[in-house]
Amino acid sequence: MKSEILRLLKESDDYISGQQMCDRFHVSRTAVWKAIEQLKKEGYEIEAVRNRGYRLLESPDIMSEAEIRSLMDTEWAGKNIVYFDEIDSTNNRAKELGEKDGAHGTLFVADRQVAGKGRRGRVWESPKGISIYMTILLRPDLIPTKAPMLTLVMAQSVAEGIREVTGMETGIKWPNDIVMNKKKVCGILTEMSTEIDYINYVVIGVGINVNQKAFDEELKEKATSLMIETGAPVKRSALIAAVMKHFEKNYALFMENGDLSGLQESYNEMLVNRGKEVRILEPGNEYNAHAYGINKTGELIVRTQKGEEKHIFAGEVSVRGIYGYV
Repeated sequence: MKSEILRLLKESDDYISGQQMCDRFHVSRTAVWKAIEQLKKEGYEIEAVRNRGYRLLESPDIMSEAEIRSLMDTEWAGKNIVYFDEIDSTNNRAKELGEKDGAHGTLFVADRQVAGKGRRGRVWESPKGISIYMTILLRPDLIPTKAPMLTLVMAQSVAEGIREVTGMETGIKWPNDIVMNKKKVCGILTEMSTEIDYINYVVIGVGINVNQKAFDEELKEKATSLMIETGAPVKRSALIAAVMKHFEKNYALFMENGDLSGLQESYNEMLVNRGKEVRILEPGNEYNAHAYGINKTGELIVRTQKGEEKHIFAGEVSVRGIYGYV
């Protein structure tokens, strides 16, 4: 109920009486008062005036289950939220619930991770209070070979969410790094449990650098944050809600077509590798090629210097810019 009261206060420019809340949520005045007091303790500035009711004066950058719920505008993606102040890894917890009866669309969010995971087993830096660490649990009715395309669905959704919240140009470095000004702002890690012909579950983890003010020498040439790029703090809960809204829309298109054909054009428009020379790093082989964009299964279409067209699968190779990360 706390998140519903918060949403109601956010949507109203005027006072809302305690009785209105009682009638709407079918609870007592005491229950309403307790929820308001909890919100105040979390940092919300709520004015209470006798015979008029309650009004929200200030909503700070608080990341909590109630705050995220109050902003969520989806049918199923992120409707069920599992929130942690601190956790080993949101992907780990999502997989644990995936092995049980966790519902499709459940979103796991943490303020801090102590064992964040990146691609190829790398550690993802996960400090407290400044970034987004979240994982969505999915149970798609797909054959396992199609599941990797979900990573690209999420990449496009994150890029669209960042654009919506910040108004800043945001691109995708194939297949799933989100970049701003040629630097990485977000990483995505997809893991799954499958049988030969069906998927038990898929978890997609997303880590977004939001309000970091600086990076150390090792990272600053390749990494950035939304605050560095925009010059202002970004509300994390609002960004989570925006990403989930876009993901729900893009996921529906993907499932309807069974591939990325409905997203291919918009993904390629955001693809920073498109039209550029790239370095393909295959096991035991490296070569330069010209990148043209993705096909409907998410492979990167390139043409080698010998004129040979190749379709690059993300799980097998890495792609780098000729003169740097992008």
